[in-house]
Amino acid sequence: MRDAAAKVAAILPQTPLYVVTIEGVAVAMKAESLQPTGAFKIRGAWHRLTALDEAARGRGVVAFSSGNHAQGIAWAAKRLGISATIVMPADAPKAKREATLALGAEVVDYDRVSESREAIAARLAEARGATLVPSFDDPWIIEGQGSAGVEAAEQMAAAGLGPCTRVAVPCGGGGLAAGVALALKDSAITVVEPEGWDDMRRSLEASWIEPVGPNPPPTACDALQTKQVSPLTFDVLSRRDATGVAVSEAEVRSAQRWAAERLRLVVEPGGAVALAALLAGKVALEPGLLVILSGGNVDIDAYARAIA
Repeated sequence: MRDAAAKVAAILPQTPLYVVTIEGVAVAMKAESLQPTGAFKIRGAWHRLTALDEAARGRGVVAFSSGNHAQGIAWAAKRLGISATIVMPADAPKAKREATLALGAEVVDYDRVSESREAIAARLAEARGATLVPSFDDPWIIEGQGSAGVEAAEQMAAAGLGPCTRVAVPCGGGGLAAGVALALKDSAITVVEPEGWDDMRRSLEASWIEPVGPNPPPTACDALQTKQVSPLTFDVLSRRDATGVAVSEAEVRSAQRWAAERLRLVVEPGGAVALAALLAGKVALEPGLLVILSGGNVDIDAYARAIA
């Protein structure tokens, strides 16, 4: 984990750590929304792609993502001179799609409801001899995302907050949550998901993987619409006795407004779920609490409606 953190630190500046006092308790908030690509995914992407040898780099990479992993992969690939193809849902936010294309990646559309992004990406990778780079089901990706936890712990210590006692972290497939759990071995982990998409919470409670049920409700949290977590991320979080909570769409919008008003930050719905859980009283206020704001890539019109 320290190697991944050092590799990330060599190319990316630390994202800010905001310290906000809520009901007399100092809470640390890690603004991963301020990454060059607007989300933490750049960490795992850089760690994974820099591990490829020259032959693999020459054959390119294939990934699948609704937008944040897509941009991280595209950014890293461009810097390393690697061709990148991203399988993205046809209904992905326009801002995420355009940013991915602007970074030079090829985008292949799929239908989120009727098609499997994993299967499409696997076929493309096999046909091209490219390396498949999953968004969370990969040890390199998990380790790279964990560098956010390493950074945050150092920043909390420098700010005089002491050790991190608990982390509230957004969860889709669980790559960020698993990485942070590995980085902060003495911290309690609370994963946060949108209601109806809280399969990691249910999986942790059941002690086996529970997929998202049929006909899940619509959610603005496009980055967290993972229908089933991987054994890799589930195993890490299960061994760390992580717990989970779910938040409503209204609670997410309220958190986005709070971040805009109090922190002057644009945070996307999926990036705001951990803050939403805190503000809704679903994560207890306690000294040493760390909340991760995982992304800030939004379509401006949808964002304006959310915080109105």
